Amino acid sequence: MTTYRSPTPRSPGASLSTRLTLLFALVASAALALLGGVTLLALNLHFEAQDRDILQAHLQQARHLLARVDNTGALAALPGDLNAAFGTQKDLAVRVQGAYAQPLFEQHSEARIPPALMAHPATAPPAPLITWREGRNAWRGSAMVMPLPMPGAAPLTVAMALDIHHHEAFTTSFRRALIGYVLLAALACALLGSWVVRRGLRPLLLMRAQAERIGAGQLDARMPVQEAPIELAELAATLNAMLARLESAFARLSTYSSDIAHELRTPLSNLMTQTQVALAQPRDAAAYREVLASNAEELERLSRTVADMLFLAQAEHGELLPSRQPVALGAEVRALFDFYEALAEDRGIALRLQGDGTVPGDSLMLRRAIGNLLSNALRYTPRGGAIDVTVAPRDGQLVLRVRNDGTPIAAEALPRLFERFYRAESDRSHAQGQGDGAGLGLAITQAIVQAHGGRISARADESGNTLEVVLPGA
Repeated sequence: MTTYRSPTPRSPGASLSTRLTLLFALVASAALALLGGVTLLALNLHFEAQDRDILQAHLQQARHLLARVDNTGALAALPGDLNAAFGTQKDLAVRVQGAYAQPLFEQHSEARIPPALMAHPATAPPAPLITWREGRNAWRGSAMVMPLPMPGAAPLTVAMALDIHHHEAFTTSFRRALIGYVLLAALACALLGSWVVRRGLRPLLLMRAQAERIGAGQLDARMPVQEAPIELAELAATLNAMLARLESAFARLSTYSSDIAHELRTPLSNLMTQTQVALAQPRDAAAYREVLASNAEELERLSRTVADMLFLAQAEHGELLPSRQPVALGAEVRALFDFYEALAEDRGIALRLQGDGTVPGDSLMLRRAIGNLLSNALRYTPRGGAIDVTVAPRDGQLVLRVRNDGTPIAAEALPRLFERFYRAESDRSHAQGQGDGAGLGLAITQAIVQAHGGRISARADESGNTLEVVLPGA
């Protein structure tokens, strides 16, 4: 047996402002850290280039001294000359040795110039640099082989190294200051980012405050658009359009509920009144039969109204799916003419049909739609008038027009003609049959036409009214 477990509710994450602030601070810190790293690298390269220039200058000076050694006396005096030239350099270590690694001159022996530097000296400038550490001090040095002009003398190896501990001390101090600067800058960026984000998200706060005020009684409220940036302005405009649709739908729903109550109140009141009168005193079977017959008429009216409302609800929810078969509109109109012929003759109304055409659709639903149009036309056509039905193709579609003589519909009533329970009878001829329907006929017709992929419209002229249905052709 499988046990169902409800999903664990997730706790809300960090706010958008917090996320943006952290992201802003992180990006700013990364940029500053990268800048600091590049600065340190450039500083080290600068010190290295500076040390190379100094060592090359000292090596060149040593080369000039060795160039004067052309006899044994000059060779014996060479250590003194080297000491006179470099002895005052407190941060310079010098080692001069012969072919068998015998030191001829050495200054600052604590530098302990690596044997690898002496074993692989350069033969021509520039000499490569080698950095090493000895105790607390760091050294950077170069070595070169320098020939002697004395006949038969072996060349000497001259190695020089600079004490670079002051460079390291400066770099370390600069690195610490840079880290502190990055941390302070990151904190400042976080505070500044928080202020910028909150200011940038202020339109969202205004939209939230406005949304909190929206309710069933305040659907006319709208989101501020002018104060918002472009991105949020588009969102606010979309929300305003949604609110407008909701307001319109809510107003239609309220009107619809009121109309339903109004339509059902009259037959229910009639049923209750007639039943209470019949039960007030004893009556014979004929009287009871008359009351029951009257009640049956009211119940039938209620049943039709409920069925029509259910039909419209199915159409609104997309459950009205007509079958697709060829339907000859001319034949359907003629069949309906036969049905309404007696009523039309009794009132002296002429029924005329012109044209024909076939559309794919549901014959029963289309017949109901056309029947509603004819019933509506008969209700408002005066005695001696005419109803003209025209079926004609147009641009691959089929157009069915139902025109009737009579008082034209008011211009302000035309847009609402297909609303549920709406009647435009106040400005039209109150001929016979007025008020027989519940005001759902044209709404049902529109639902059927739209279910078939078509559209319906109405227009009025000086002598009558025309309802036009456009359906996709076969």
